[in-house]
Amino acid sequence: MWGRMLWRNLVGRTLSCKLFTSLCKNISPKRCKPQRISAKTLSTTVPTKMADLAKVVTVLNNFAPPSLAESWDNVGLLVEPSPPHKVSRMLLTNDLTEGVLAEAVEKKANLILSYHPPIFVPLKRLTQSSWKERIAVRCLENCIAVYSPHTAYDAVKGGVNDWLAAGLGVGQVEPLHTSVQPHPQGHVFLLEVCVDKPAAVALQEKLAALQQGEVTMQDVTAGSRGDCIKINMRCSQHALVQAVNCVNQTLGDKAVTSLQVVKLEKPPLPGAGMGRLVTLDVPVTMSDLLSRVKTHLRLNHVRLGMGEGRTLEGSTVRSVALCAGSGGSVLKGVKADVYLTGEMSHHDILDAVAMGTSVILCEHSNTERGFLRVLQGQLTAMLDGKVEVMVSDVDKDPVEVV
Repeated sequence: MWGRMLWRNLVGRTLSCKLFTSLCKNISPKRCKPQRISAKTLSTTVPTKMADLAKVVTVLNNFAPPSLAESWDNVGLLVEPSPPHKVSRMLLTNDLTEGVLAEAVEKKANLILSYHPPIFVPLKRLTQSSWKERIAVRCLENCIAVYSPHTAYDAVKGGVNDWLAAGLGVGQVEPLHTSVQPHPQGHVFLLEVCVDKPAAVALQEKLAALQQGEVTMQDVTAGSRGDCIKINMRCSQHALVQAVNCVNQTLGDKAVTSLQVVKLEKPPLPGAGMGRLVTLDVPVTMSDLLSRVKTHLRLNHVRLGMGEGRTLEGSTVRSVALCAGSGGSVLKGVKADVYLTGEMSHHDILDAVAMGTSVILCEHSNTERGFLRVLQGQLTAMLDGKVEVMVSDVDKDPVEVV
């Protein structure tokens, strides 16, 4: 048996060598010359630059911190393949559908930035029974990470809502609901204690030993209290209980008159927030405004709810309140000549129209998707050209006007 196998291998190799030799004899030397591959050709076939996923996520988080997102949202890195994971190509999409995922696999993307989070309602299993479960499974099978910014991009200055406002004309733009900055290190309370100098050092050491916040001391000369040392401690709500117990144990009855707790307010973040109010420098007719919206969003048709007493040509528009996507809750009660959003409920439209505010509806994702082209250039620059940033050709709003 072994003899037969050895004989077959030898014969096979001999035939292969003879066949290769005969083929080479029939090929002219000119045709056998090695072909030169240009750098341009090589760059389109083999990625020469890439970045670590963690560094890419840091860049994305710095552009629009997840803390800007609404509390109910699910933003940030949603799918993470096993490390190390390198990113050479990133695909931008408004919605991650199975069609977009197939496009990402075909284009060899290592990261998908999906504006809407594909994982929103918690998944209890990963099977083939639903399209969102299949997407999560296939992303992991193909080593594709998924990042979603959603309402963080709505709120950030220079994000989706500012892009939407840019198509209306020259004017002042401000958030409808201003975002606030997060507390440093999660410190939401300020504990203040005024004590005499002998007790100050001991109390400071005990508070610092808790390792639960930032403790500082300051000499104070103040009226009725006389000379004393003010000890400040910034801390979380959890640490506040421990700090107050520490003060009570150290100062005893004196703690009642010397202890003060202040809840820290989050400072506003200028230019960031949900929705935008656009006040045009030069008022326009409703007809002109509709033309601007259609041109900016590249739409042939929009839906219009005309406010009471308003007309297309006879009424001027100076103020526009807008919210990309579904703007019913953000726009509700805002005083403006026009509401611009993707979708609103029937009853919210009735309320707006009754108070004289016209409503322009463009379908949900049509008010968001165009920002991806702007984002493409921004991310390319922020990542120093190390990642090829692409915009999906498949992604589109599921609703069409027919």
